[in-house]
Amino acid sequence: MSAARRKSNQRPPGKTIIGLTGPIASGKSTVAALLVERGALVIDADAVYRRLLQPGSLLSRQVAETFGPRVVSGNGIDRAVLAEIVFNDAGALATLEGITHPAVEASIVDELFSSSSSLVVIEAIKLVQSGLVDRVDALWVVTARPDIRQRRLEIGRGLTVDAARARMAASDSVVPSCVQPDVVIDNSGDLQATRSAVDEALAVLLSRQKSDTESGRSED
Repeated sequence: MSAARRKSNQRPPGKTIIGLTGPIASGKSTVAALLVERGALVIDADAVYRRLLQPGSLLSRQVAETFGPRVVSGNGIDRAVLAEIVFNDAGALATLEGITHPAVEASIVDELFSSSSSLVVIEAIKLVQSGLVDRVDALWVVTARPDIRQRRLEIGRGLTVDAARARMAASDSVVPSCVQPDVVIDNSGDLQATRSAVDEALAVLLSRQKSDTESGRSED
């Protein structure tokens, strides 16, 4: 089912909510930045995760207890070491997600309801696998060619070839084949092409939302 047709009684009224996802290094942050330029509030799940994992937090203690002293740096979590562990071990990744995802989702929902913005973007690599997908009006998936994604990881994040490929493999199934996105944005090209795709998709979504609202009023 298309995300645009999902309904949830756990969604704040009066907001248009875009769920933004895609595999690692596809360019989700680029699309998110373009939406910010167009007035959106972006809630970045990874930023929420980093905030919740701050030294001394409940989540950091839970992660340390689960993965042991090798992931602890000072009184916090060494995210680089943790990433090296989980992106090379599917079981470890599932364990980490079982600990972190509920906390991240709860924080995002709190922000979603407290925000005064009428256009909100939830950016999350595992958006579809979480309950967050049922809170969005449209599911946008950002893609890019594998060679481009690998180059971005190697150059932009300083990863080795093997590390880049491991992280790509771990994120390539973020959108199951049974899920139909409302929008697919190919971010393999230049910024202008991506900007045009974002503008077109946003115009369609807002027009549909306006039509649905007016239709609802006429039925009343």
